[in-house]
Amino acid sequence: MRLPDAGQRAYAYAKACGIIGRSFVGRRVPRLAAAGRLSELDRLVFPGSNRELPERELLPDMERRFTERAVLAISAIVGCFSRPPEFLVLLLRAYEYADLKSVLSLLSGSRPGGPGASPSFTPLGRFQTVNFGAWPDLAAMVKGTEFESFFESEGFSLKADGGSRDPGDISLQTSLDRFYYEKLWKALFALPRSDRREAGKILADEISLRNAAWTLRLRTYYLMQAEDIQTHLVTIMWKGRPLLSPADAPLNLPLDSRAEWKGWRWERLLNPGEGGEWTADPRYFQNAAAKRLYGMALRSLRLRPFSMDAVFCFIKLKQFEEDLLTSAAEGIGLGMSVRDVFSVMEVQA
Repeated sequence: MRLPDAGQRAYAYAKACGIIGRSFVGRRVPRLAAAGRLSELDRLVFPGSNRELPERELLPDMERRFTERAVLAISAIVGCFSRPPEFLVLLLRAYEYADLKSVLSLLSGSRPGGPGASPSFTPLGRFQTVNFGAWPDLAAMVKGTEFESFFESEGFSLKADGGSRDPGDISLQTSLDRFYYEKLWKALFALPRSDRREAGKILADEISLRNAAWTLRLRTYYLMQAEDIQTHLVTIMWKGRPLLSPADAPLNLPLDSRAEWKGWRWERLLNPGEGGEWTADPRYFQNAAAKRLYGMALRSLRLRPFSMDAVFCFIKLKQFEEDLLTSAAEGIGLGMSVRDVFSVMEVQA
């Protein structure tokens, strides 16, 4: 694999630092607390914006633009390289994977709309592989892409009249997550060690935290048992052995006794006990996990300038900012203050 030269790396890093300096991360996060209405948040994030929309219509419009804003910034950095490493391209294509999962949900009827509606998707330009314009013909959408063989290996028929699994099947969607992480990890290890020191640490923690969060959600909201949950977790195989396994997933720890969690790897990210009574809160854990990964990326951004580590951290920070802005907008839409939203997310305002 031909890696980017020093000039491309330096240009990408300088551009990334410039974008981060204008982003709502680090010291700029508290500025968002000044927004009391959606229109104020809109003008704060998009200076000069003057959307003449009712608040209920402004919210989805802003959420779409938050995503487009993040993708535009990430694409600008990945596009700095004449031949960007597959690892960076896959980080950008996380949006394509997410959009494909939304397509499956719409086809199953588990989301409003159904085949008669046209799903929204995030354009990725030359990095796009799925033909979302062929909706609702899933076979045509994924023709010639890696997803053709993925669906075949999962026993999912792309023919409309063929016997197949429900496209809304949660195991199909988690298999798609696993497929993505396996490709991402393989692409990471295709880079020289000097290019992936920080990225490897953060990605390993991300996968472990994802498994833990999924386990808490499936046990709490779906009452799933350990043996069923394990099929939804990510295991990374490397050279014939499990390199990352769901060993940190709390498959059997009691959900109503915090004392039993003492010594668990991610214990400090659990919701605190109150008045002697305690129940594991998946949402609290997920927010705390996101905060931890954000902190790791923020601290690591400038540790290794001109490496792929730096670009990885930049992408993670832009995605965190996107989630932060979306949560702030949704909170305002529910009558909450931005400070209250940040408090729930365990973010310093």
